[in-house]
Parts: sequence; C-alpha cells; structure tokens
Amino acid sequence: MNQLSHLRAEAQRAPESGIVAVMSHGRGKEGLIPLWAGEGDLPTPAFISDAAASSLAAGETFYTWQRGIPELRAALARYYGRHFGRTFAPEEFIATNGGMHAIQLALDAVAGHGDEVIYLSPAWPNFAAAAGIAGATPVPVVLDASANGWTCDVEKIAAAITPSTRAIFVNTPSNPTGWTADRETLASILDLARERGLWIVADEIYSLFYYGGTRAPSFIDVMEPDDRIIFVNSFSKNWAMTGWRVGWLKIHPELQQVFENLMQYSISGVPAFLQKGAVAALDEGDAFIAEQVERARAARDIVCDRLRSTGRVELSPPAGAFYAFFKIDGAEDTTAAAFDIIDRANVGLAPGTAFGVGGESYFRFCFHRRLDEVEEAAERLARWIEAR
Repeated sequence: MNQLSHLRAEAQRAPESGIVAVMSHGRGKEGLIPLWAGEGDLPTPAFISDAAASSLAAGETFYTWQRGIPELRAALARYYGRHFGRTFAPEEFIATNGGMHAIQLALDAVAGHGDEVIYLSPAWPNFAAAAGIAGATPVPVVLDASANGWTCDVEKIAAAITPSTRAIFVNTPSNPTGWTADRETLASILDLARERGLWIVADEIYSLFYYGGTRAPSFIDVMEPDDRIIFVNSFSKNWAMTGWRVGWLKIHPELQQVFENLMQYSISGVPAFLQKGAVAALDEGDAFIAEQVERARAARDIVCDRLRSTGRVELSPPAGAFYAFFKIDGAEDTTAAAFDIIDRANVGLAPGTAFGVGGESYFRFCFHRRLDEVEEAAERLARWIEAR
C-alpha cells in the first residue's frame, strides 16, 4: 500500500527546509563555524535557568493555565510598558509553545482552505509553509533591494490583495533581510488593512535587535485598540532561549477565549516551570538584551566591512535583526555554493533559496556570535570569495 498518497495533500507538499539541508551536510564537521541557524552562541543565562529549576524542584509539574500563568502575563504587560510606552492588561497575552506555535494559532484563527495570506519576501520560510499546511495560499510580495538596503512598496501589497485575502503577515525587523519598517510604512500597511478589512499578523521578534535606536518601530506605535492585529513573539532570540520553545501572542482581550480554546486543542498549556523562567527573563533580562545587541552591532560591522572589502559582494548593513543577507558575484546557485563553502571554507551559511521569492541569489550569515568567531568566519568566507 502506498501510504504517502493517502495523506492530506497539504501535508505531502510541506517543503523540506533548505536551511536544515545545509545543516545536515555540515553538522559535526571539525572546526566548522555554524552560522546557518537563527540563534546566538550563548546558553540561557543562569538567572532564567535557575528560576525554571526552582519551579521544577518545587514540584510545579502539573497541568497549568492554558492562557499562561498569571505571573507571566503580568510580566509581559510590564515588559511592553517599559519598551513600548503603552499600558496593556495581562488579559491581552497568551503564552505559547514558541513563536512558531504562536504563528500557527494566528493562522488557525484567521485563515484556512480557500483563503490567501500575503507575506513579505524574502522571508523566514516557516510562515508560508505553515499557511500552506493549514490549507491557505501564501502570496509573496517581494521587498525591493537597492544599494541603500531593502524597502517595502505598500502599493505592491495592495495589488496582491484579492477577494480571498484574509491577512497580511509582516516581520519587521526582518529575517533574513534585516529590513526594518519605519512608522510611515507601518501606518500605510495598517491603513490598507483597515480599508480592506484584513487582519495583520505582526512578527516583531527582533524589535529590540535594532541599530537605529532603542527599539524598532512597531505597529503598537500607530495602532488603535480595536485594530485587527495579532502579535506573535518568542523568548528565543532576546534571552538565548531557542531550545525552550516558549513564546506569546498579544491579542485583543475579546479574543482570549477563542485562543484559549485553540491552546486546549493543540498543546493544553506551556509547562509552568518553563513559564517561571520566562518571567525571570522579562523582569530581569533587559541588561542581558542590551549587551547582546551591542555585541551584534559590532559583529555586523565586522562582517560587512570584511565581505565588502572583497569587491565582489553586494551587501547593505542591516538596520535590524542579526543577519547579513548578501550576494556574491558569480555565485548563481546559492545552494550548491553553500555546500562548497562548508567543504572548502568550513563556514556554514544558509542559502538564499531557503527564503523564497526574491532571495534565491543571496546568502544569510547569522552574526549573533562571539566577535573573534565572527571575524574568523568572515575572513574564511572572504578568502573563499577572493579565490573564485
């Protein structure tokens, strides 16, 4: 019996990650500097791990609040108050099993079979794949690239809207491009969504990894309380917690029961001891974040300066996030080139083919690592480029 043919077509079409393919090729290679994944090199700080360990030792291992423990939701409200200058109630937050789970819940709520969702490309591939698995059609709108960086033409978003469109997914600062929307662009996208009756799913996970000020512009800066915006976020990047799989949604209070129901039928709540660690991250982690952003800023400059010195790289310093997204002259097949860079330069990059339309001829270099390691990786890669 051909079991595969009896699965849902959407499941069969779920794409293999182009990032994972490269990682599988290079994983375990001696001396390799792995810059393919979107994470830093530091383990979770002790003040976070200790809070989770204390909760675990105290026996907090039972079923818990599906919306998130009250302490975590209150801590999220405080975090937003500090960093976004607006007051939000704890009832506006839901704890999730990571940022990817938050995205899946948002899609479950706003789009399904026969619907379309617009997203800005090049993009982290998981949103488009998750939309497809849900039965919706992901529709890419390609960001514009120039010598001055990436920009978003809101008219292109408007042109992509059809009667089937239900939502616009906006990731800013962007993975992989580093594109960061200004307030005017966010306001224009929001005006368009209001006019057409669309949801916005806002992924602002990198809002504090911003090199033009204390944080990136946010939809929070331009929205009204009743705007149809679902914010998806994660503890992974800011607090070195990628393996914890804890994230959150910020939603209108009217949506709380619906999202609690969606939680019930997916994971039934995030483990309480992990949430206790997340509370510590929010309340005690601002200094840790600031240190990481400054290290990333220095790493960004090292990478950009060395690669551009080859005279064969097209690269604009990213305004946000912690990725250099660049072209190498003559490297047309970026998947094949990424494998060759592993084999010959001992550096692991993600090929631009993994990031969809508009990204095919690029490479992504995650520079959120120790500065000496970033410098060595940039030097190895520059030598590989110069030897071509």
